[in-house]
Amino acid sequence: MDSAAVLFHLAFPVADISTAKDFYVKGLGCEPGRETGNSLILNLYGHQLVAHTATDLTPQKGIYPCHFGLVFLVETDWEFLIQRAKEHHLTFYQGEKRRFPGTPLEHRTFFLQDPFHNLLEFKYYCHPSAIFGEVEQSLVGDAE
Repeated sequence: MDSAAVLFHLAFPVADISTAKDFYVKGLGCEPGRETGNSLILNLYGHQLVAHTATDLTPQKGIYPCHFGLVFLVETDWEFLIQRAKEHHLTFYQGEKRRFPGTPLEHRTFFLQDPFHNLLEFKYYCHPSAIFGEVEQSLVGDAE
């Protein structure tokens, strides 16, 4: 299978479409697609997100177990997005940090929180082999 011919799709809950458009389109820079009163398709760097209205949107305690986002292959693209998030006054759940410095797993990361308590993580790995490899390192995420 040609992975370049595949897009990622994620459906997620929001309280209302107008607020979702403010965060995802005006803030993050997603391109809006089809829209109804209860749903909105978004293009996030070529991947399909679909916001669906829901009730009972409860914040989770911490970044685990649920969050979604992007892994940037070019550091300047990651830096552009963090600057955009700051300029648009998006809510940072965790600010910029460097995880596992000096190791093959070293990466830059930050988390945003949308108005509906969804957490989004954006990463840039210093060593691309860590995206799917470096299995001997036996580390995933932050130490609990």
